[in-house]
Amino acid sequence: MNILVTGAAGFIGSHLCEKLLENDEHHVIGVDGFLGPTPAPLKAKNIAHLQSHPRFTFLELDLLTADLPSLLQNVEAVYHLAGMPGVRTSWGTEFAAYAAHNISATQRLLEACKDRPLKRFIYASTSSVYGERSGPLSETLEPAPLSPYGITKLTGEHLCRVYFREFAVPIVILRYFTVYGPRQRPDMSFHRFIRQLLAGQPLIVFGDGTQSRDFTYISDCVDGTIAAIERDGVIGETINIGGKERTSVNEVIRLLETLTGKQAIIQYTPAARGEPKQTWADLTKAERLLGYKPVVTLEDGLQKEIEYIRSLYEGEHSSTTPT
Repeated sequence: MNILVTGAAGFIGSHLCEKLLENDEHHVIGVDGFLGPTPAPLKAKNIAHLQSHPRFTFLELDLLTADLPSLLQNVEAVYHLAGMPGVRTSWGTEFAAYAAHNISATQRLLEACKDRPLKRFIYASTSSVYGERSGPLSETLEPAPLSPYGITKLTGEHLCRVYFREFAVPIVILRYFTVYGPRQRPDMSFHRFIRQLLAGQPLIVFGDGTQSRDFTYISDCVDGTIAAIERDGVIGETINIGGKERTSVNEVIRLLETLTGKQAIIQYTPAARGEPKQTWADLTKAERLLGYKPVVTLEDGLQKEIEYIRSLYEGEHSSTTPT
């Protein structure tokens, strides 16, 4: 199958491309505009090992200006992971970039797909669309995002549904819950915490640390994402992709201390606007439709991310300021 992956040089996108290429029947076209908070050299590093793969083609393109009909020639399935990430930076003047890359780019891609005989169009959404809720979050809940970022991702979902209804674009919407692991973006908490802890620097925690998340290890996330292209009966559906364990930020820090053998210096700062107190994925639908069952424990997943961060910043001195 010829598969287009947008956001291919990103955290999830690069892992997804790797996994897709394990299937000898797949050819992958990876597209990335090198936008967002991850430095371009780090994104390039994410896919450097794929550049020589005979069934992988990489194109540096901006979805807002690219010739999408030409890009989609012979493409049978699309994974749309590209977008502007992050809750905290989506306020104020930065919102224009979120609107452009999460809404306008998605509409352009859907428009280019509407007359093509695609087998799947898989849209990567987020748990941020749910807002502040207690208990497990089911896909049947009415979305109530707390941030401009969440609003732009929810708008992307609505666009997918409109193009499904009006043009039969075979969409599947996946809502990811706090994905972590090797290649995680430098602005995300686990990446920051591990880097700061290894360098002997204070860990900056937004809020009091009691907020809890459903943490999803990258390989579990990718397995669920792959299943969305392989399983029947999923077109038109919205499905949560969550993790094996849910815990608080403070508990994560204690686990990181144990795994690294280092004591954390914690600096608590005011809670970030737009961040819910807790997320908790109801995975009933994912298990039924995708056969999805996360298997990686938080301890094992964090150990793998620690190893990645050690190698990424090897030789970094304690005086280095994290980005």
